[in-house]
Amino acid sequence: MSPPTVLDPSAGGPTDVPPAERVVVVTHATLYAGPGAVSALGAAGFTVVCHDETFTDDENREKFEAGHVSAVACPAKTPAGAVTWAIRRYGRLDAVISNDVYPGKYLPVEQADVTELRAAAEALLVAPVAVVAKAAAQMKRQGHGRIVLVTSAAPVRPEAGFSYYTSLRAAASAFARAAARELAAHYVTVNAVAPNFLESETYYPEEAWGTEDGKERLRGLLPIGRLGTAREIGNLIVFLTSGRADFVTGEVVGFTGGWA
Repeated sequence: MSPPTVLDPSAGGPTDVPPAERVVVVTHATLYAGPGAVSALGAAGFTVVCHDETFTDDENREKFEAGHVSAVACPAKTPAGAVTWAIRRYGRLDAVISNDVYPGKYLPVEQADVTELRAAAEALLVAPVAVVAKAAAQMKRQGHGRIVLVTSAAPVRPEAGFSYYTSLRAAASAFARAAARELAAHYVTVNAVAPNFLESETYYPEEAWGTEDGKERLRGLLPIGRLGTAREIGNLIVFLTSGRADFVTGEVVGFTGGWA
């Protein structure tokens, strides 16, 4: 069977859709890169469907939506479930941000904990694969779409004691590159954003890194000498979902302030 014909952007596509009609799903919207992505995508005019494990509670959804004008808090418990929910509600899916989170626990190689490894793999690899599978099916039917996986720059400079976490993050980034090759002919882009030193309560909380001691450590750890902001990573994600440079696909884009 011949591969599908590559769509020509000049023939139309997602850039013809008014921003207010574009739908994007952000998983784990309150964690890691989620807050920055939600704010930036909302400011860009998207309808932002937000997943979070706490949004199964009506009160939590209402509270979140009250503070985020362009956001729709989704009651689905799982990231893949949020994609299904968005498609059923809006009949389209223009972009998805698989923002995957799991603690980077110190665990030397010889202390392998299979239960812990499976839990980490479920969060950092299985969940984004499930999200991409659901999103890709809809995007192929539409003839367009943009997928961003938020992974980690940890594999670029692996640290002792974090081999399991690092390997799973590397696997997710590799999956993004492989999926991009498969989906490019359907006018679906897939990229990974790989942060390190991103300000977030998930990995770099203010109470640890916002102190004078924390700031001094940062000046010695990376050339830019500070944490990346939610606004900055949000702007990067908006660029990758904007349609302004769809030749960019299959890339793992570092967000590290010169660390990697």
